[in-house]
Amino acid sequence: MTTVRHTPGSQEHDAGALGALGLTVPVVLAPMAGGVGTPELVAAVSGAGGLGSLGAAYLSPAQITGAMKAIRRLTIRPFAVNLFAPQPVPEVEAAQIEAACAELQPFHAALQLPPPAVPAHLQEDFEAQLEAVLAEPPAVFSFAFGRLEAQHIRALHAAGVLVVGTATSVQEARMLEADGVDAVVAQGGAAGGHRGGWEHDDLADTLELTRGVAGAVSLPVLAAGGLMTREHVRDALAAGASLAQCGTAFLLADEAGTSPPYRAALQQGGDTVLTRAFSGRTARGLRNAFSDRVAHPLPYPYQNALTRPLRSAGAQAGQADVLSLWAGEGFALARQGPATQVLEALTPDPSGTPGSPAGR
Repeated sequence: MTTVRHTPGSQEHDAGALGALGLTVPVVLAPMAGGVGTPELVAAVSGAGGLGSLGAAYLSPAQITGAMKAIRRLTIRPFAVNLFAPQPVPEVEAAQIEAACAELQPFHAALQLPPPAVPAHLQEDFEAQLEAVLAEPPAVFSFAFGRLEAQHIRALHAAGVLVVGTATSVQEARMLEADGVDAVVAQGGAAGGHRGGWEHDDLADTLELTRGVAGAVSLPVLAAGGLMTREHVRDALAAGASLAQCGTAFLLADEAGTSPPYRAALQQGGDTVLTRAFSGRTARGLRNAFSDRVAHPLPYPYQNALTRPLRSAGAQAGQADVLSLWAGEGFALARQGPATQVLEALTPDPSGTPGSPAGR
């Protein structure tokens, strides 16, 4: 395991297979699907020496192509594209759909929307999305929610793409290593957004999980979850991470696609909760009326598709109570300003000493 160290006199970080990227800042922009991770934000982070990541899970193949072209117009630096690993769509019964729609009806009525209904189109086709990614391959491809098939990893490697999987436990990290990925994201329990695991989620402290994964696999490890300051990043590197992956830290960046009501809610404060209310998969975000009242969500991707019209209308109407306000536990430390300034605030001081632990 090769660990990144931000040492005096050396700006380029050796991160095993990721070392070929020539990063000068040991920070990865976490992939944030749903419009927050704009091409402008991705390019700003990559252009400043980190690794920008495009959260493309909800994009059509044509939209993925367009977003990648937009990033390349803004920077020549490497970037990553992230998708959700393919998985079977579960069966749901009519009674489940009826109960889920009944919970959404009062929210729809308040925004004068038609009654909620599960649309025919639930999610994008992974194979078509991956084909779009491989047409003009990025330097890095990352994924969450499961494992890729061997043919997918072979195709990515054949195109010269580094492959990064997401684990929420040591057990999952070992599985990903056996599959042949080039690096593993160790997602601690404090992380905002969807839980990226699939087998067993430890909801562990970020540094604890990083140490465990770094000791269990021979791959570079990207620490994720609650990393909001340069001290947090430095501690993650000291715990065995090659890079620190930060998402919540960039939610208030100028280039982020965070909607006005979302930004306002982050600045007002509050608590974060783990909820399945919005998408059917467990995710961490700011507690609001929707997360409090929805008790019978459909499994993913049904619930995600069911709530999409409400979330879109809520953003347009400025109603944060119906938005999926994904945020990690350290969201109060998020900074406003250009992404380059946010990245600079996350960059460890070469002459510094380990600071306070990150995470919960």
